[in-house]
Amino acid sequence: MTAVSVQQFDVQASGIAAGVVIVDLGVDAIPAARSPASITLGVDRAGAMPPVDAADFDLLLTVAPGPARDWIGVDAAELDSMLEDLGARVNRFGLPAAVLAQVLRIGAGLATPDALLLESFAYSTLLGGEAFRDWLLERAPRAMPAPGGRVRCAREGDEVTITLAHPARRNAIDARMRDELVEHLAFACDDPTLPAVQLRADGPDFSSGGDLAEFGGSSDLVEAHAIRTLRSPAQLMHCLAARTTAYLHGACVGAGIEIAAAAGHVVAAPDTRFWLPELKMGLMPGAGGTVTIARRIGRGRTLLWALTGERIDARTALKWGLIDEVRGGG
Repeated sequence: MTAVSVQQFDVQASGIAAGVVIVDLGVDAIPAARSPASITLGVDRAGAMPPVDAADFDLLLTVAPGPARDWIGVDAAELDSMLEDLGARVNRFGLPAAVLAQVLRIGAGLATPDALLLESFAYSTLLGGEAFRDWLLERAPRAMPAPGGRVRCAREGDEVTITLAHPARRNAIDARMRDELVEHLAFACDDPTLPAVQLRADGPDFSSGGDLAEFGGSSDLVEAHAIRTLRSPAQLMHCLAARTTAYLHGACVGAGIEIAAAAGHVVAAPDTRFWLPELKMGLMPGAGGTVTIARRIGRGRTLLWALTGERIDARTALKWGLIDEVRGGG
């Protein structure tokens, strides 16, 4: 049996080591001892997709065409440069990247409510971290959102349409929008007539994600965790999934896609663009994405997407399984 080839990229943050372990899957074994803070990548250079336990890896890469769900296909000529780039990104993002990998790894074995709870615990932890504090210090001040309604709800027959209605802010999800969205989703959950639910948005963008003006405003991170779990649009969308369709268009960023991905059917206009910016902020997806997105595209793909920060279009999202349909209109 050939020895396993392991490359370690160490990351030092506050004196605690995190890193990337790259395992060459030329053998049927992985290192027995791995740091919980390490991101473990399995690399299949032969294109054979050897039988491995996907639970042992955070990311499985193969040069084989048409890889199975747990694997991500990579051009053989680009594999080494991709690995170097991933190592550099983990070095840059540090412990938030390791925490994201841990949450994806553990959450994969949990029921949706428990996985969302795990995500919230981890997110509150990162809100108290050095990387997020550094991001807050470096960013330019943001004007707070204006008062007024954020979400509109209308019923016609056996269908309810919930619309994000704050286009002046690109439908950024602030506390008010979250609370109004939760109120309407909860009402639809409790409606004994079981209406179909559409989730839509006004303006050129579905949602630019969490409103950055409110980031860093929580002085009590325990309370923030409690609010996040008690007022979770993603949890309500999950409960409504069998009768919910989300219609996306324009920018669909961070929380904007994390919540929408919980819908049973997701339709995107051809102009829709998606990305996850949270690691650059010292955070990770915290609006349900480690569950809703990961259960659509796989936890390995979710981790890779967050690490690269890649902006993807609607057709790529369809290929990944992030959305179910590309259709004209908003």
